[in-house]
Amino acid sequence: MEPDFSALDDYLDAVDADGYLVDAASDDSTQRYLSGFDAPDPFTTLYTPEGTYLLVSGLEYGRAKKEARADEVRRGSDFDMRGKMQEYGRYEASARARAEFLDEYEVESVVTPRRFPLGSADDLRALDVDVTVEERDVVTEIRAVKEDEEVEHVREAQKANEQSMHAAEDLIAAANVEDGVLHYEGEPLTSERVKEEIEVTLLREGCALDETIVACGANAADPHDRGSGPLEADEPIIIDIFPKNKSTKYHADMTRTFCKGEPSETVREWYDLTHEALDAALDAVEPGATGEDVHDAVCDIYQEAGLPTLRDDPTTETGFIHSTGHGVGLDVHELPHVSTNGEELEAGHIITIEPGLYDPDVGGVRIEDIVVVTDDGYENLTDYEIELVVE
Repeated sequence: MEPDFSALDDYLDAVDADGYLVDAASDDSTQRYLSGFDAPDPFTTLYTPEGTYLLVSGLEYGRAKKEARADEVRRGSDFDMRGKMQEYGRYEASARARAEFLDEYEVESVVTPRRFPLGSADDLRALDVDVTVEERDVVTEIRAVKEDEEVEHVREAQKANEQSMHAAEDLIAAANVEDGVLHYEGEPLTSERVKEEIEVTLLREGCALDETIVACGANAADPHDRGSGPLEADEPIIIDIFPKNKSTKYHADMTRTFCKGEPSETVREWYDLTHEALDAALDAVEPGATGEDVHDAVCDIYQEAGLPTLRDDPTTETGFIHSTGHGVGLDVHELPHVSTNGEELEAGHIITIEPGLYDPDVGGVRIEDIVVVTDDGYENLTDYEIELVVE
């Protein structure tokens, strides 16, 4: 994949900077995208309109030369790191090597991401390098518009995601009810046990996650409560899974709400209303529409039904209390925003649509699909039924 960095070239020209500098490991998505290299320890990437250059440790040098999307890869020994460490100590030696690295490409001024390390910035400034923090997140804006290859990466992650959701739903379906609590193989079925099933399934599909949401009853009334303890019958169970493919590093994201038993009349009404809100939001997705337009479509459905939203009441703690969605890619939450003040959608944006309703007295309901904006609308990357009651 060869990203188009012309917007970054234009930005560097506008702020009169020679290059764009990143000092981070590849779990930083800007570093991963700019360098095309996956390394667990921090390394330096310099982007200029003339080329992309890496400064890595000797440990990563051979692999970086083979795998990185770079015009040239350098290592510390090229700048006498050992001698510098003996003379100046580790931190100053690293700064001097980095300054010499910049000098090799005639770079005297750089723009950095807002989260560039403070120590690295101060050390470079002390060596007369002009270091300025970017005024907007240019690389994140660029990578928000996905190449075809990136869309396939997300599609692959979403297929694995759906396998893990099936595993979770099947576990709930196989449970029986004893004294209002779900039991499986003679033991109470807990949020933790369902999460384990999700994680094991994802590993088999080449994906992983740090955490997921399996929240039941009152816990589900907090959109980001991870959930814990036994799952109850007749209560909504929100399952939100957002894995990362271990090879490509691209994410997926999906939420379903299940109920084992007989949901309350309110939960049924909320579920049908949320499904309607999802469809209304999807109908609003097209190039030229804004994230705010899509968000408004959801808020309109809820408010017409007499339920509060943050758009109508920024202080509400019940009802629709989050944005409609977000971009997905190397980060599970990235541009564009699908919310109040959400920016214009473009073909290639991958976004979630996730309306929901919450109240501790009722529980929570959320349904989430992931879609890619196309030239004439959208393609839904989600192929998972929307059904509340698990038989």
